[in-house]
Amino acid sequence: MISAGEFRKGVTFEMNGEPHVVVDFQHVKPGKGAAFVRTKYKNILTGATREEAFNPNDKFPKAHIETKQMQYLYNDGELYYFMDQETYDQIPLTYDLVEDAIKYIRENDTATVKFYKDNAFTVEAPNFVDLEVTETEPGVKGDTATNVTKAATVETGAVIQVPIFINEGEKIQIDTRTGDYLGRSK
Repeated sequence: MISAGEFRKGVTFEMNGEPHVVVDFQHVKPGKGAAFVRTKYKNILTGATREEAFNPNDKFPKAHIETKQMQYLYNDGELYYFMDQETYDQIPLTYDLVEDAIKYIRENDTATVKFYKDNAFTVEAPNFVDLEVTETEPGVKGDTATNVTKAATVETGAVIQVPIFINEGEKIQIDTRTGDYLGRSK
């Protein structure tokens, strides 16, 4: 059990039988009346965010979230298959679970899969990936002085804004949390 007074960013707890994660919190001690904890939390399964004030003594069961590094194998048109690298078990996941991560993951790449009560609920790509540019307009000589960007499609199908001097066939580094171009791969 965890009390609302122990809430910190990233703490997971169960409320009404569903797991939640604390996004933001503030301990408030008004001059008059009892102290309370103003909390912004997110439902892990649905992604819905709420703000609520709790009594610091309110107790909640701790939600145990399991994370595994899994290898992305293939997509059969409907399902995306990931393999546990320790047990070699394969799990099929639907597009809505892999939607954010799949645009940065190639076959045989490793991703983080999060489980709640043995059910996968989200897939996260590594924070930084190196991908090859497969399609982009050719750069125009002399346009390198300003911060001009253009759209580039990488090998996974994601479209990234890159500087004008990047050409097809180059490997670039991408921050998967924001989708931003970081630089050429080393």
